[in-house]
Amino acid sequence: MWMLLLAVVVLAAANVLNALLAPGWYVPVCVVAAALLVLIARRSGLTWDDLGLGRAAARRGLRWGLVLAGAVLVVYLVGLALPFTQEAFQDERAAGLSPGELVYRVLVRVPLGTVLLEEIAFRGVLWAMVWRRWGPVWATVASSVLFGLWHVQPSRGLTRANAAAQAVFGAGQVGVTLSVTAAVAGTALAGALFCELRRRSGSLIPPVVLHCSLNSLGYALAWAASRWWA
Repeated sequence: MWMLLLAVVVLAAANVLNALLAPGWYVPVCVVAAALLVLIARRSGLTWDDLGLGRAAARRGLRWGLVLAGAVLVVYLVGLALPFTQEAFQDERAAGLSPGELVYRVLVRVPLGTVLLEEIAFRGVLWAMVWRRWGPVWATVASSVLFGLWHVQPSRGLTRANAAAQAVFGAGQVGVTLSVTAAVAGTALAGALFCELRRRSGSLIPPVVLHCSLNSLGYALAWAASRWWA
């Protein structure tokens, strides 16, 4: 049990460092935290297969990942083509990036920072630790709730940065509260989906690819759309 608590402490420390103390060291902090979590999991007796990192399920995971990446691209392109969903792509966080910053965000910060840590932590280490003690249902519930709470800080500026979010929730403090609540609930539900992909495939590859596709393609298409519309 104490190994599980230690993993949560490492994750909480990474969150504080990234959000408050050392935001400029985001990627190194995420990489180190992910490595520490894997070390803790291995010391607790979990195998690579338990963590979704085994070779046996890798090929199946890659097939699932390719299908999921293609599905994300199709959904995003349809969203860009339909007038009533285009506003969701009007995001200042992407539109304000230079080409170099966009490449860094899409190819480094998202996959090696955000996705690496979050998937290792929530669908790898924490899911496996809880699954070993209480089974897959509680593993999915605990992992998904923590994944939702993980997004409290990043979602605080959602209404300022995204036109669609501001239109739905408003720009005042009430709007911020509602948007954070919606973001936490939405990411918790997404976390449950990621957990199910990991459980059914036996691999972390499908949730990693889906997560990376959603974030990286979202940034790239929002950036491109802002320049097209301009």
